[in-house]
Amino acid sequence: MTQLTGQPTTDDDIVHLTVPADGGYLSVLRTATAGLAARLQFALDEIEDLRIAVDEACAMLLAIAARDAELDCRFAVTEDALTVEVTVPTTSGARLPAESSFAWKVLTALTTSAGARAADGRATISLLTRRASGW
Repeated sequence: MTQLTGQPTTDDDIVHLTVPADGGYLSVLRTATAGLAARLQFALDEIEDLRIAVDEACAMLLAIAARDAELDCRFAVTEDALTVEVTVPTTSGARLPAESSFAWKVLTALTTSAGARAADGRATISLLTRRASGW
């Protein structure tokens, strides 16, 4: 398997978390994000930027989530990067914010790259952050 980083990963490098699509559970995803980024020895400001980006991505998805939905969060860990992919089933006709929106500006400013897709009643936001600091 190859992630957005272009580096191969194994199943041991993947962490899946599923939480109710409710803002009260986002702290679980923020904590997991910080823990995995710390494992990669990201700098403290890089960890905080990634936590904020994950929070923003989840907020965007919660706004269009179907009733009683669950957020599925997949973390892929490589040697120098963390990819976070958050997916949620959506309400009929739901649309993600435009890439020119403030929310997208936040995501692109805080991560190496960000992208989204919506298909088959699900919306997904993917974030890639590479560690800038050396070991």
